[in-house]
Amino acid sequence: MKKLLSFVAAGTALAVGSTAAQAETRQERAEARLADLIEGRTAGEPQTCVTAYRSNDIEVIPYVGIIYDAGDTIYVARAKRPERLRSTDVPVIERFGSQLCSTDVMRTIDRHAGFTTGALFLEDFVPYTKVEEADG
Repeated sequence: MKKLLSFVAAGTALAVGSTAAQAETRQERAEARLADLIEGRTAGEPQTCVTAYRSNDIEVIPYVGIIYDAGDTIYVARAKRPERLRSTDVPVIERFGSQLCSTDVMRTIDRHAGFTTGALFLEDFVPYTKVEEADG
């Protein structure tokens, strides 16, 4: 009986510990994904607006912000409240023209149910460009 109680207690501790570890690592996993996307690129000066003709190249990085892939340059705009940005959120951006600005009115909707999940406020867009390797 003692062995059974020890086993149950150890299993409970392991389950609680793994849940806490998962909660702590969501942000870390999101940051690691972003790091993979911008690997080999150099950050430029933050910009309030970027030219974004291809709206389908805007992607949500949960718990981080949004990125816009313009080919040679990836623009990263971090959310001011990244903990509220989930993987099921789709950004709806009310913009005029070809500019995508951090000051545009943005909200998020749930990808599956279609209801509004919140407002999205962004910091400025940081451009990350590919680094040209010098021959030498």
